[in-house]
Amino acid sequence: MKQILLLMATMLLTCCTKDSEVQAQTVENVGKTLVVYYSYTNNCHEIVTSLTSQIQADVMRIEPADKTMVSTDRPQKYEANNYAIGTALLNAIKAAPNDAASYPAIDPVSITDLSQYQNIIIVTPLWWSQMAAIMQTYLFNYSSQMAGKHVALIVSSHSSGINGVMADAERLVKNVTWMGNALWINASNHNNRASLIQNWLPTLNFAEKQTTMDKMYITIGGVTQPATLVDNAATQALVERLKDGAVTVTLNSSGGFEIWGALGFSLPTSNEQINAQPGDVILYNGSNICIFYGTNSWSYTRLGKIDGLSESELRTFLKAGEGNITVTLSLSSGTTTINSVRSVATENDAYYSLSGQRLAQAPAHGIYIENGIKKIAR
Repeated sequence: MKQILLLMATMLLTCCTKDSEVQAQTVENVGKTLVVYYSYTNNCHEIVTSLTSQIQADVMRIEPADKTMVSTDRPQKYEANNYAIGTALLNAIKAAPNDAASYPAIDPVSITDLSQYQNIIIVTPLWWSQMAAIMQTYLFNYSSQMAGKHVALIVSSHSSGINGVMADAERLVKNVTWMGNALWINASNHNNRASLIQNWLPTLNFAEKQTTMDKMYITIGGVTQPATLVDNAATQALVERLKDGAVTVTLNSSGGFEIWGALGFSLPTSNEQINAQPGDVILYNGSNICIFYGTNSWSYTRLGKIDGLSESELRTFLKAGEGNITVTLSLSSGTTTINSVRSVATENDAYYSLSGQRLAQAPAHGIYIENGIKKIAR
């Protein structure tokens, strides 16, 4: 996916006479952005269209699973009978805000891994002075992936103030940096949304492009897969450790959803309740690494996610169900680690695998490094 360009707070704005002609200059050294929204009356969709004419971002629309709430001739309306349906949905959330069953079902989303984004802009309608229940469902499900990111909020309403929506956002989305004040677009100024967005964007504190190393490589049984790291204190410490050389650990299958075991050292924790998904790489209790091929909810520190494998492919790669699985963590898929091995392999008869693992002796078959020189044993 192409690198996204964002508007920075310091950029110059080009002012035009018509809202549709409002354009914004962009710069390259900023982080990647996702705009996620739900739209019931199409007002939020129009807001997102105006927003994305001024910045470059990926866009994802949230849809309710109940399709009677989607079409223009829907037999049910959230606002009918003094907002009876909408109020019932909101009241269910109020009664048990920590219970996933309290939130109305939504369709599967098109983007399930948020690790590639530094900035997230949420665009939501207001229902009865609160955040629309459909958007609350999405945030309940995915807020753990937003931890450490920069987040902004746009709220659409007819006339009601947005304090309740802001409170819902702060309840659902924790451990984030709010980029600035929420933007309120209502019935009286909706037609001026482009200029409102144009004036709002420079007030935001967008995250800059990630400059820290964001890839780790996991090798099991001679097969290596990349994992995209999140940016937190734990991954920063892990990367520093791996710069000294690859780390090999022994993991075991557990619970039918993960392989896990001791790292042999501790990392900083920022534990939170996480609904771990297949491919997630997680730190448990500060010194254990868990790699998931199923799902589980617990208090973890997120490290990253294995890229591009289906659940069945993950089970094969991770040797699901087996014990004593040798897993090597490194900062190289193979070739670049040779340079780091060359810098430390100064003694005679020093053997290393391509992933940087020190070997007791030269292997009988395959490619290895001896005293900084790549060799092939046949």
